[in-house]
Formats: sequence, structure tokens, C-alpha cells
Amino acid sequence: MSEEMKSGLSEVPTVQEGEVVTGKVIKVDTYQAFIDIGYKYDAIMPISEVSSLHIDKISDVLSEGDEVQVRVLRLQDDEEKCIVSKKAVDAEKAWQELQEKYESGETLTTTVVDIVKGGLVVDVGVRGFIPASLVELNYVEDFSDYKGRELSLKVIEIDPEKNKLILSRKAVLEKEAELRKDETLRSLEEGQVLEGTVQRLTDFGAFVDIGGVDGLVHVSELAWDRVEHPRDLLTEGDKVTVKVLNVDVETERISLSIKETTQGPWEQVSKEIQVGDVITGTVKRLVSFGAFVEVFPGVEGLVHISQISHRHIATPQEALKEGQEVKVKVLDIILDQKRISLSIKEVEGAAPAREEKKKPSKENENQSNASSGLNVTLGDVYPELRNLK
Repeated sequence: MSEEMKSGLSEVPTVQEGEVVTGKVIKVDTYQAFIDIGYKYDAIMPISEVSSLHIDKISDVLSEGDEVQVRVLRLQDDEEKCIVSKKAVDAEKAWQELQEKYESGETLTTTVVDIVKGGLVVDVGVRGFIPASLVELNYVEDFSDYKGRELSLKVIEIDPEKNKLILSRKAVLEKEAELRKDETLRSLEEGQVLEGTVQRLTDFGAFVDIGGVDGLVHVSELAWDRVEHPRDLLTEGDKVTVKVLNVDVETERISLSIKETTQGPWEQVSKEIQVGDVITGTVKRLVSFGAFVEVFPGVEGLVHISQISHRHIATPQEALKEGQEVKVKVLDIILDQKRISLSIKEVEGAAPAREEKKKPSKENENQSNASSGLNVTLGDVYPELRNLK
């Protein structure tokens, strides 16, 4: 062998099995790619060594001219065969980075590449699996539109030896929700009016989401008039306007009101009812000193016992019963005290006049006089003495 040939061979770089080298894709077939790694012959990358995920053809991942890092898996100079793997390099880097993210709790972002039974598959250098229960905060029935979507994920289980990687989007969403909740809690102030969404209905009220945190609208704060059950007015998912009544950051308890965002009945009463008006109402409560009559939704006025009837009554129950409809006259309205004075007897008219005493007849008058003895003479008693002088 000439010195020139020896010199040329000595300049050819050497590679060893297990070594990581950088090469350029020079040809792509359906099931293999040829990589120039600067060696005396080109390396071959089988389709199985391109990605940790299943691919139908190499051109889905690589194109001619791409620069790639590969690991030499097998080197056979006598056959001029060098088998390399991109998957092995990607996996080694990926497991190291994923381990760091797992330990730090850092999130990663990637794209859903496949939908399988039980969840979603992603490519993060290695195959990652997102169980269906860890995709969203709520249950998802159909994942068909998730393929190709970019998701932020958190590593919750990792085992490189078993090639096992479990990821969760739900964990990311829960963390984001917690941050929003904390921010919302600290920004809330009594008296604020906000928009919210009805999340849940109970016998005692409605829970409304006001930006990552739920507040309670007690059943008494749903409307100005009486509400038997929240479902009579609301359904889950309804958009509502609420007023903040109270906030306890430590216990994360928020009291809200829907009725306070609407015009109160007493404000409406001032426009609808005037002193002197005769209106129809319903007896709501009977007490020892009178009757409370609802004259407007959410507004009750008092008919004092002295204003119930022209005749004397010892208790309101003698003349009225709860639920009875009555006509009343408005005697007085004091809006700032939310008081209305009413009268039933003034609607009924004046009291009946007392019965006059009968004028006595002439005969009765004489009998009366006789009995009194005021005008009696001896002649009246003894007629025979009338002619005596």
C-alpha cells in the first residue's frame, strides 16, 4: 500500500458502537434513511429507529438535508454496514430532561400525536401517555378533536427502565385554577358587582363561580320575594350578576347576593303606591297587635288592631285569617324605615250610627208623669171632689 493511500485512510474519522455522532440525511426511503456521518460509508437508519412512536413512513419525520444526531448501534466494516438510531439519542436526552421536570414540578408543552383507548399519546422524545381521567378537570366523553392540539403537561410518573411516562394536563389546570382562585379571593371587596356562572344548586342556595372561586348565594338572597328552592329560579350554567356581601380569605368563604343587584321592592313601592291609595293585599301574618298584609311582592304593611274593624275585637283572628285577600287604605309610608301603615276599616266606610231613642207616646207620657207624681191633683185621684169649692 502506498504512503499516499495510507495517509488517506488515516484521515477517515473512526466511529465506535455506542458513540453519538452528528450526520446529514442524504436519502429517505419508505422504511429506511441514509445518513452521512462522515464515515467511509453511509449509515443506515431503519424506520424503527427514527421515533419512539409508530410512524408509517420516514418522510413523515425526516427530509433530505436534515441534520440529526444519532447513536451507532452496530458497526460491521467487513460488510460496510453501520446501523444508527435517532430514537436512542432523543430518548436519552428526553429521559434526563423529563426527570428534571418531574423533580422540579415544571411543566412541558407538546402536541397530541395519537388518540388511543384510555387516553392520549404525545411525543416528548419518548412516548408519553395521558390517561383520560387526567386530560381535563371534568369528564370528557369524546377525545376526537384533541389530536394535533398543543397541551401543557406535568410529569406525574416516570420510569426510564420500563419506558414508562405518565403525564397530566389536569394537574396543570388545577394549579392554574388555584392561582386564579387565590388572586380572585384577594381582589374581592364587599359591595363589588360581578358576573358569574351558576355551578351547583343545593336546598340552601346556589354556588356561583366568579373567576376561579365559588361563592354562595343563600336562598334568601336569590330574590326579594320568597323562593322555595333555588331550582325554581336558576339552572346550572346560568350567567348571573351578583353582589359581594362578605369575603373571608382564610376560610375561602364568599357570600353573594343576586337580589341586591336588582331594584328592591321598597324602591318600586315608592313609585307605585301613595298615601291615600286603596289597594288589595294578602294577609301574611297575624300578631297580637295587628295583621301584616303584603301589598307588593316582598313588601308588607301593618294593619294595627285598631284599624281592622269598626267593632271592638280582642284579637286580629276574630276578623282575619292568614292568606285572606283584603282591601286596605294606605295611611302612611316611611321608606327609610321600610314601614307602611294600613287600614281595613277606613275602606269599609264610616261606623254605623247609634240607634236613636224612641220618642214616647202621649199615653206613655201621661203614665210617666203619673208615676212621677209631678202634675197629679186630688181631683185626678178623687173625681167626686172636683166640684167641691
